[in-house]
Amino acid sequence: MTATTSNASGLNHFDAEGQAWMVDVGHKQATHRKAVAHGSIALSSATFAALKNPKEASPKGDVLGIARIAAIQGAKQTSSLIPLCHPLPLTHLNVAFTLDDSAYRVHIHVTAQTVGKTGVEMEALTGASIGLLTIYDMLKAIDKGMVIEQVRLLEKEGGKSGDWKAITP
Repeated sequence: MTATTSNASGLNHFDAEGQAWMVDVGHKQATHRKAVAHGSIALSSATFAALKNPKEASPKGDVLGIARIAAIQGAKQTSSLIPLCHPLPLTHLNVAFTLDDSAYRVHIHVTAQTVGKTGVEMEALTGASIGLLTIYDMLKAIDKGMVIEQVRLLEKEGGKSGDWKAITP
């Protein structure tokens, strides 16, 4: 059977018979694509204090520095982690953290960019997830009750479907 680009439901990772397959993007033109993902991790006040003073309280060192590198590495490995993702040459990846002192939260923003035939939403989302998981790993000796929250796509640019932006509260 020749694979089609989508089945009756419009899901493009399944053929007409419901079998999973990698979408054929060979016919598409390479264009600039960008995606921004966000997520948060909620910590206890003691864990948040340890994060802010790594030399005094965190036995593993610079938590956010390591989480930044992990987020970059995670985004670069997306196609190895998610079976039907195409491997993409990332042209730029930015990872930024914001500390929310009043809510004891760390927010991560990951911006992924490429010039390619498919989008970088999964790379941005994977980078955000891996960055937050790394914060958890680095601080779990202090607090196993941390909560990773709201990992989501905030915006995307480029491609056939055009630009998209989340409606934020």
